[in-house]
Amino acid sequence: MLYRRVADLVLVLHLAFVAFVALGGLLVLRWRRLVWLHVPVALWGMAIAYAGFACPLTPLENRLRRLGGEAGYQGGFIEHYVSALLYPAGLTREAQLLLGTLVLALNAVVYWRVARGGRVTAGDRA
Repeated sequence: MLYRRVADLVLVLHLAFVAFVALGGLLVLRWRRLVWLHVPVALWGMAIAYAGFACPLTPLENRLRRLGGEAGYQGGFIEHYVSALLYPAGLTREAQLLLGTLVLALNAVVYWRVARGGRVTAGDRA
């Protein structure tokens, strides 16, 4: 039971990591100091997407699930959890590259705004 709980915790951490990779730049607009955390995390996430290898959290979660008596899964984290929602037929290499490019583009726009001195204000949020 403990292994299953820890595997679930790794899953939640992994989801948070993916969300932070994709959308963390938006937090940088509000809290500039997060840039020192977000840039390396985003680069790591994009490297995983472009290189096509699995994040180290994926085999960790699989191992914990097997130790807890559950079956692990084949493929990567996004392929297993996200592609069922976004890509019912499976995550192709082209789709993986597109996702990496979308993350890069979103963060490029956000960091362009940060570099220009833009900051989200109360009026911007309304």
